[in-house]
This record gives sequence, structure tokens and C-alpha cells, in this order.
Amino acid sequence: MTDDRPTLSRRQALALGGAALGSLAFGSATVLGQSDGQQSSRTYRVTVANLTRGQPFTPPAVAAHRPSVEVFAVGSEANEATQQLAENGNLGPLSSLIEDTNAIRGAAVGDSPLVPESDPGDTGLPYVAELELSADASAGYLTFVSMLVATNDGIVGLDTVPLPTNVNESRTYYANGYDVGTEENTELFEDLVPPAKTLVIGGEPEGTAESDPDIGEDGVITPHPGIQGVGNLPPSVYDWREPAGYLQVERVRG
Repeated sequence: MTDDRPTLSRRQALALGGAALGSLAFGSATVLGQSDGQQSSRTYRVTVANLTRGQPFTPPAVAAHRPSVEVFAVGSEANEATQQLAENGNLGPLSSLIEDTNAIRGAAVGDSPLVPESDPGDTGLPYVAELELSADASAGYLTFVSMLVATNDGIVGLDTVPLPTNVNESRTYYANGYDVGTEENTELFEDLVPPAKTLVIGGEPEGTAESDPDIGEDGVITPHPGIQGVGNLPPSVYDWREPAGYLQVERVRG
């Protein structure tokens, strides 16, 4: 039997997103793609934009896959890859999931966080990113996921939406925010990843890039309630209206 896993080594996968978000060591944009040798490769351009006023995204991750793949699902428990991304901005487990899942035929990850268009923290970072990925024709669906940085365990994402089929065809999607249900929403800087503060209001980093079992939850993924103002996060600064993200997906000539 032919081994049709993505052509990506374990070392490359773990380096794909760099270190945890707390260090902001994300590395370069990475594109993964593979073909089974019988179907021609298709190339897609994915444009991702942050529509919020006060929620940075971790570098966006997109994957082209077969319908059997489910990276996350509303009403279900989060897998380890989604939990680590949502709590710690850690892309390593998601990279490993891409490597280990045959039905994921191609993926790409951005090279920097996406901040709100107004750039409230004066970071100089972009609010929009353009990614390219290639996959064979068996991959008819796209999944997108990124951490809502100034939350305890929030993500913004799209779960298994159709890819365009014809060259020059494009599809537009809007992505909402979700609470993955693995950590209480304390909204305290000490419980958030350090860039939650610096990317929005500046100042010295404060927080942690590790999960705290004392505030752990055993919930399921639900629509995110937004910022409630119970901790250090003023809703007037950090809250958002849905949709949180915008994606345009276009099939381009390979």
C-alpha cells in the first residue's frame, strides 16, 4: 500500500508554527502539499482577514482535506491540537495532526499574527494574510483555525467548507469565534498568553503559555460568548461582533 501521508517530516511539522505564542517565535510561512501520484495537484489562494476591533489571531492555519476530516466541531469535545491552540497558541500539535492524517492533503500556516485593522497596539503587524496551498482533487474541503489571542480558550474558525472546483472560481466565507470549553474564561492577563496584552494595549508581556489545570473545564465547543469584563479585559477594547474573520478562497492555476 502506498504511504500517502503529507510530505512533511516530524521536525518540520513541529517547526511549522514555531514555538508557543508566548515567545512570538512563529518562523516563516509554511506550505504543505502532496499528491497521490494519480490525481493532478490543485492550487488554492486563501486570503484571511481579521475583522475584530480588539482580538489578535495567531498565524492562520488552513488545510485542504477529504470529508472524513474534522479538526473541530461545535457540540463536541476539543481534541488535543485544538485545545493547545486555543489555550496556549501552540501550533505544534496541529502540525503533527496534519502530518499524521492521510486525509489532510495540503496545508499552510501564516508567518505572523493578524491584528485588528486599526492595530490598537501599534504593532505594525498585518490584519490580512494571503496563503497558498496545493492538494489533489480528492481534497474537496477547507478548514481554517486560529486562536483568539486575548481569550482563555477561544478560536476563530471554519469547519469543513467546500473548496472551489474550477480554475479562477472563488468562494467567500465568514468565520465566527468559538469557546473550546477546556478552560474557564477568567479574562485575567495572568491566565492568558503574554501577547494578549502587548498586541492590543502594549506594555510589558504578562501571562503564561502553559495550561493551568486549576481553571480547566470539561466542556464542549460552543459559540464564544465574547468578552464579559469579569477580569482584566474591558469589553470596549477586547470584545468583538461576529463574524470575527473573513476568508476568500480561490482556485488558481498551479
